[in-house]
Amino acid sequence: MMVHRTVNKQSTLFYNDVKSPKTRKGRYKWYHHLCFIYLFTTITTTTTTITRGIVVHATSTTSTEIMKEEEVEYRYHPSQYVSSYQSLREEVMTTAAAALEQEPDDECINGRNRNNNNNNIHYYSKGRNNNITVAAVQMQSLPSKTHAQGSGGDGSRTNNNDAMNFLYRAEQAVIQAVTEHNATLVLLQELFLGPYFCQSQNAELFALAEKDIAALQEEKEKRNDNENKACGRDNTMVEHPSPKNPIISRLSKLARKYNVILPISIFERKNNAYFNSVVMIDSDGSILGTYRKSHIPDGTGYQEKFYFSPGDTGFKVFHTRMGVVVGVGICWDQWFPEAARSMALMGADLLLYPTAIGTEPQDPTLDSADHWQRTMQGHAAANMVPVVASNRIGTEILLDDNGEEKQRIRFYGRSFITDETGAIVKEAKDGTIMDIITSEIDVEANRATRSAWGLFRDRRPELYHVLKTKDGHLPMNNAS
Repeated sequence: MMVHRTVNKQSTLFYNDVKSPKTRKGRYKWYHHLCFIYLFTTITTTTTTITRGIVVHATSTTSTEIMKEEEVEYRYHPSQYVSSYQSLREEVMTTAAAALEQEPDDECINGRNRNNNNNNIHYYSKGRNNNITVAAVQMQSLPSKTHAQGSGGDGSRTNNNDAMNFLYRAEQAVIQAVTEHNATLVLLQELFLGPYFCQSQNAELFALAEKDIAALQEEKEKRNDNENKACGRDNTMVEHPSPKNPIISRLSKLARKYNVILPISIFERKNNAYFNSVVMIDSDGSILGTYRKSHIPDGTGYQEKFYFSPGDTGFKVFHTRMGVVVGVGICWDQWFPEAARSMALMGADLLLYPTAIGTEPQDPTLDSADHWQRTMQGHAAANMVPVVASNRIGTEILLDDNGEEKQRIRFYGRSFITDETGAIVKEAKDGTIMDIITSEIDVEANRATRSAWGLFRDRRPELYHVLKTKDGHLPMNNAS
């Protein structure tokens, strides 16, 4: 999280309020004392900053530097985290979301009325009719004991449930992206509801999979008079389809309340099949559909083939109420240009990649961060479509049954946003607990530029049969 220090003005105000000694020597004496106090507190004092319920502790270095924290190694045991996650499910089903209860009832956040019945309206904020603002969130996994949650009735709420903290911090990041950066789409990292559990093969972890992630049920929702008045509504009871899965339902209400598009990365179970999926939630809280990860990696520390079947949805794009067409790939998908081109051909204005990538346990000296970025920059440039990538950051340590370290991965962050030429316009900071980066995109201008460039006009799909082969060998009847 980018938290900027403000200069401590107390010493300056104190100096101005004190009646200055009449002599120059006296004035210098006061000034030197106060300067020493200011420098001492700035350099050595531990500062606590609270930003919308997220408490960050950091040791000050200078008065203008971005606040950073020493890296906290997140250690987890699979069975203990499964128990924590099951408690999360119970809490979500039986209690209201504390983070949402503390926000204003007025649904028209930043002047955006989400209850207009005109399905063709573009729900942009005031004065920005041609642009959308996309945000990528980069978060470090934190043990619950180091992360105090805000917003109980007394202003503080500590939850020792690790899984609940992952969800709570994600919600707070979304709220912050909307209220502080006016974001209309917020991308969270891959499988953000916990540590990256695919470091090893453990059958217990299948219990983390969520069912009915795209299933709907009818629900009546009552709105209070303040909401109706603020949004120009007469009705106080609204009936609409609601997600059946409790976690997706909770995040759907968050999207609706803050008028924001939320691609939700989640471990999905469908009967006896398991997928690494993204549920696309539109800005009115409706479910636009699900994409299942197509390319599944298998290597030391990234043993996803044990948990996930290859996706069967094919590549998809989602037409949002904001007027932007969104394509999404998941992590390993980002290395395949065919995926990006397919989504661009289907009309994607924006490509999203929630990600979990870092060091290679078998060779900690291998750093693929630059290669990783350049690959997606190439997708943006070749298709003239902006790319948004959200990656994890920080060290996650897998523990064995004796509580000893079994394996670790340091996720290197480097989340970024490109323009339509592939140039990186925003990149997340290293060494921060959380960072939110944003960029405005002029969708209509990008479409015009893409058309004028002629890349899609001049394609020759009849020559690309070789792309449908595994080994590059074409049957004789398809050979030119």
